[in-house]
Amino acid sequence: MFSWMVWTWPTALLFIGIFSAIGVLVVLEIRHPGGAMRKGVLGLTTTRGDRLFICLLGTSYIFLAWLGLFGLPLWGPLALSICWGVFCFWKV
Repeated sequence: MFSWMVWTWPTALLFIGIFSAIGVLVVLEIRHPGGAMRKGVLGLTTTRGDRLFICLLGTSYIFLAWLGLFGLPLWGPLALSICWGVFCFWKV
């Protein structure tokens, strides 16, 4: 059925991770409505969903820049992206 797409384990894990994060945000929104708005380092008033979007967008730029500058392996941008995600949800 999905033979037209090349599904690898890393691709599947990426999508599972993104959908799991969205699922966690849905559960948090149901338990604590309002989105936990706060003003962070960037001067933006953000909610949890905004911070997730900024985190995912920054992560994609980190990986693309790494591939353009250094190539493989991708352990370096993975560590940078985890640090970026922690920073986004802590300070942004």
